[in-house]
Amino acid sequence: MSQLKLQHCSSSCAQSSSCKIQPMMHGRQPDPISAQQQENLINLGNTDQKRRNSCAGDRFIPMIKKKFNILSETKAPAQDIASSQAALEMLYKQQILDQEPVMEPENGSLKFVNQNNFQYKNEHLHYIDSIDPKNYNSPLVDHKYFALPETMSSYYGKYIRKIPKVPFKVLDAPQLQDDFYLNLIDWSNQNTLSVALSNCVYLWNAQSSKVTKLLDLSNDIVTSVGWSLRGPFLGVGTNNGEVQIWDACKLQKVRTYKSHVARVGTLCFAENMLSSGSRDKSILQRDLRQKEDFFFKQTAHKQEVCGLKWSPDSQLLASGGNDNKLYIWSASQHDKPIFKFTEHQAAVKAIAWSPHQHGLLASGGGTADKTIRFWNALEGKLLSKEDTGSQVCNLMFSKMENELISTHGYSQHQIILWKCNGMKRIATLVGHTSRVLYLAMSPDGYTIVTGAGDETLRFWNIYPQSLGESYSNKCQLVPQNISIR
Repeated sequence: MSQLKLQHCSSSCAQSSSCKIQPMMHGRQPDPISAQQQENLINLGNTDQKRRNSCAGDRFIPMIKKKFNILSETKAPAQDIASSQAALEMLYKQQILDQEPVMEPENGSLKFVNQNNFQYKNEHLHYIDSIDPKNYNSPLVDHKYFALPETMSSYYGKYIRKIPKVPFKVLDAPQLQDDFYLNLIDWSNQNTLSVALSNCVYLWNAQSSKVTKLLDLSNDIVTSVGWSLRGPFLGVGTNNGEVQIWDACKLQKVRTYKSHVARVGTLCFAENMLSSGSRDKSILQRDLRQKEDFFFKQTAHKQEVCGLKWSPDSQLLASGGNDNKLYIWSASQHDKPIFKFTEHQAAVKAIAWSPHQHGLLASGGGTADKTIRFWNALEGKLLSKEDTGSQVCNLMFSKMENELISTHGYSQHQIILWKCNGMKRIATLVGHTSRVLYLAMSPDGYTIVTGAGDETLRFWNIYPQSLGESYSNKCQLVPQNISIR
């Protein structure tokens, strides 16, 4: 490296280098090897000087003395540099490692929690919004991941995700039953909302706002509806125990099952299976490709089955009943549940599987319980619980973020959006004057619709359209040009 420097230095540099070497020659007895190296350097410098003087066309590399800054010529303060470094580190851990920034309550230090593992704790963790905003003012930080208090909204400005507090659409739903144990609305992957009103089922096209009457049961009442995962097929449960399959495109009935002896309050589709829960305390499993009415009957619950949800991979089924029990069933083992949870103190209707964390299940209890509990359904362990203060009617995970939506009955009649890590409330939506008994989400994940005993359907914009556009590539259920507006 010293040789390369001497080859390209100017004459003044060569002289200065020889001056530095000369005192070393007059010192103590030099090392023979070191002396030889010094002599080679002097000879190389002299040769290089002669070559430069004799050849004016040789390449010349000037030395740049001025130091340039990439952003500006003014030196950035040390605090801004530290803020930028912290912002880059936060952005990397959020976007690449999928981690959440939290504050440790003991010492106030910042740490990141991996969202891919079960990290729920009983104590509440303070999120990044507790940190001084002056240290995290870089535009590189995507503030939509944080739930910020109103006192800081003016500082963060456009980076805040603003959730409207009022519904953008309200539809009248006369004769929408005020019954905690029923499931009367569902939103299909083809952007059609089904609503059961007394003995009729109506289809509302979210793209055209066109309403179509699908069926009218003259001597019966509809107690549950549920869309298939693919295709235009809608399952309809009745008060007399029937389960009907309808083709929504052709507006005609495909098949009728008559195995339950009491009302069918909940329906849930898997890949090629349809599960139905009834007031007769049983769960019937049907293969839609077979002619038999059902291939297995599960009778673990001691009272009405009011909640059924298949996991996203269709391998685990969660069932909740009026006996306060929550069961986990395996798709490969139908004779008995693999796990039984008895911690709830009221009926378990609200059940939701996380699409972000494999095996994570959330369940909510009725009026005597009022809690949301998180479970590791792969190991049968309780992870945490949250007292909501009111009856939990429905639970649903967001398709975009690691967030949970809950609707409530007695006595607050509200919709709450939660940040799952630490169960921090992001927003509370009010407007219904009765229990919010029904909940569905649009296939693109931007919007939710809620139904209540006040006989109205209210549409809430949980994710603004500008924010949702960045997630358009993640939604593979409907074309991107479909919108509820």
